[in-house]
Amino acid sequence: MDLARIVSGAQTGVDRAALDVAMEFDIPSGGWVPRGRIDELGRIPDVYPNLRETASADYSERTAANVRDSDGTLIISRGPLTGGSLYTKEVADQLGRPCLHLDLDDHTMDGAASAALSWLDQNDINVLNVAGPRASKDPKIHSLATTLLRVVLA
Repeated sequence: MDLARIVSGAQTGVDRAALDVAMEFDIPSGGWVPRGRIDELGRIPDVYPNLRETASADYSERTAANVRDSDGTLIISRGPLTGGSLYTKEVADQLGRPCLHLDLDDHTMDGAASAALSWLDQNDINVLNVAGPRASKDPKIHSLATTLLRVVLA
């Protein structure tokens, strides 16, 4: 499996983990972000390149754009989807885009990685959108998502 690109909305938490791991593995990355490069801490750091700003600062606009412009969306969480993560799933369903939700409360890390790899191959994903909770909703999710994505991409 060779991903051509990883995209996310660059929010803290899962989104940021996806961009960090993409840079670590030299996979092109980017995605749509709200106007002003806003995140829950203020402004998305400039260390994250190739981010395109939407016309508005509305998070839902960037979410829809990232789902639309990717081949599939991987949502990583602990527990059921809520808020923006749930919205991401709804947009993927509305657009008929492949979407896999991995609830790390229900999977071992190896089991989650195996499920992700199978899904990526079955759906011929080249441009992967990665989403999930922000750090303020789950302080451990960045670390967990980083570990999972490293296993998937190794």
